[in-house]
Amino acid sequence: MELPANRFKAGLAAGRQQIGLWNSLPGGYIAEVLAGAGFDWIVIDTEHSPADPLTVLPALQAMAPYPVAPVVRPAANDAVLIKRLLDLGAQTLIVPQVQDEAEAAAAVAAMRYPPRGIRGVAAATRASRFGRVPGYIRRAEEELCLIVQVETVAAMARIEAIAAVEGVDGLFIGPSDLAASMGHPGEPGHPAVIEAVTAGIRRIRAAGRPAGVLALDAAFTRLCIEAGTTFTAVGTDLGLLARGAEALARSLR
Repeated sequence: MELPANRFKAGLAAGRQQIGLWNSLPGGYIAEVLAGAGFDWIVIDTEHSPADPLTVLPALQAMAPYPVAPVVRPAANDAVLIKRLLDLGAQTLIVPQVQDEAEAAAAVAAMRYPPRGIRGVAAATRASRFGRVPGYIRRAEEELCLIVQVETVAAMARIEAIAAVEGVDGLFIGPSDLAASMGHPGEPGHPAVIEAVTAGIRRIRAAGRPAGVLALDAAFTRLCIEAGTTFTAVGTDLGLLARGAEALARSLR
């Protein structure tokens, strides 16, 4: 049995634009609905949702038959959480709140087996197709992809140093957390935040790494793509459901 290819990582290497969506509602049913909607990648979020490894698993299984790349966000930059998600078969992780190059290096180490890292070794996991992928432990790194989130003023100041960490495959800017860190909580559309985000995207690209963002406003999305993002999330399942339900209710009043 072959090591599964990571289409998201291949897309980053090719430099093609990949449009994504956030999946905050746990479970396989919602994940399958989203998987067939036409997005290139979907983030299964466990940081700001009730999701955990037991709900990530059915989401990964539900997405597997569809031409979409699942990306999992652990709740924290924690080696145990990362190990569990990788063992479940997640190939791309987006690690939140990475503040500097040391934290980026810790995330890289958690993604890799010894001697290059600290990932614990298990003989039969879903990631290795329960031991059926020959040489999985030696080869896993080939198809794993690490995205780190820079989403504070301190992290933005360290973009070049974080981007230089070997094993970091891309940097993702979180506008909402950055807005709060800049003194504009709840205002990701503040002009100063937009300028910081777009400048950060250009710096990431100048440092030789792919840049990503979550942009929920169409005009902001266009600015980010123009600045250089090649993996761009444009919405959330929870937001689509809430705003769609509200719009339907208003239309009938």
